[in-house]
Amino acid sequence: MNFDGEKPIYLQIAEQIEDAILTEAFPEETQIPSTTEISATYRINPATALKGINRLVEEGMVYKKRGLGMFVSRGAKEKIMEKRKRDFYANFVVSLLEEAEKLGITRRELAAMIEEEETGHESTDL
Repeated sequence: MNFDGEKPIYLQIAEQIEDAILTEAFPEETQIPSTTEISATYRINPATALKGINRLVEEGMVYKKRGLGMFVSRGAKEKIMEKRKRDFYANFVVSLLEEAEKLGITRRELAAMIEEEETGHESTDL
């Protein structure tokens, strides 16, 4: 938890739970920590923890079982992956392509750069 960062704490809580769902630390239909547990762990106001969890409820990632707590919804992992892919495209790919265009880097050159990073071998296309 980054208390000094720009991202609100409740969003960080939601993202950490999403990360746990993606890695299947919290599989579908399993219980997630309560707002009390989260607030005690991070020493934050329970209302902040609740706001993070409510965000996941609104997005259909978790649901409440009356008297039992909050549980991971069926299909939550896929929903999170799709949401994050859209965010990745909007936040990284678009700006990457815009910057590449400014620098005169072709898509082929860009692909070669990515390939080079993946393999650790310098490409001959650059």
